[in-house]
Amino acid sequence: MAGTRIGVIGCAGRMGRMLIADIVASEGCELAGGAAKPGSAAVGRDLGELTGVGRVGIAATADARQVLRDSDVAIDFTTPDATASHAALAAELGRPVVIGTTGLSGEQEAAIRRAAERVPVVWAANTSLGINLLLGLVEQVAARLGPEWDIEIMEMHHKAKVDAPSGTALALGRTAAAARGAVFDEVAQRGRDGITGPRKAGAIGFAALRGGDNVGEHDVIVAGLGESLELTHRATNRAIYAKGAVRAARWLVTRPPGLYGMKEVLGL
Repeated sequence: MAGTRIGVIGCAGRMGRMLIADIVASEGCELAGGAAKPGSAAVGRDLGELTGVGRVGIAATADARQVLRDSDVAIDFTTPDATASHAALAAELGRPVVIGTTGLSGEQEAAIRRAAERVPVVWAANTSLGINLLLGLVEQVAARLGPEWDIEIMEMHHKAKVDAPSGTALALGRTAAAARGAVFDEVAQRGRDGITGPRKAGAIGFAALRGGDNVGEHDVIVAGLGESLELTHRATNRAIYAKGAVRAARWLVTRPPGLYGMKEVLGL
């Protein structure tokens, strides 16, 4: 029986290569194709050789439309502008898509929501099991501990990461705000510098660190008077994100149109 045909959009990046390797190694999956940005040195190269898993007989292309056509479901880890465009293409072609791109603007997020009206979409800032369990814990803690408990979110990533705070940190903050019935944009404090005055009650603070080859660390600190609680997740291998995204793709292919998250994929 043929497996789920999965296409990778953004196949030349770190995550794209790991996705290809995981798809090739996973029972019940078939690699349908891979798209890189036009002009990339990866275009024309065998996807298996690009990834280091051996020749698979499928060359990387610059044509995302063709990859979507050839796939049962596609996974997109690219850039915000590209992702918004690919979401529209997926909707036009009737193809489910898993989106792991972070740093999207409000307009780009709206493009994803529009696509989800026509096709099933999993949109997740982080596809690891551990982070999604952490999101559930943060929801419980924020709901039980009121605004007199201060929430601070600290994250660290490799020096090449271009957006800050990370999409995962923002997802943790949004989860905490929602659990307290607060509007995230009204309570989020993205950075502090100089004479800032006392901390605002109910604020959710963020700190972003960058350096080396750090795969990803996230700490949620809930500080009260006389005690504090810290919830931490540390990633040591990007393969966890690839495995989660492939799992999401296989889950998504039979779903009706709509916007889903890893919470639904993992049954949390």
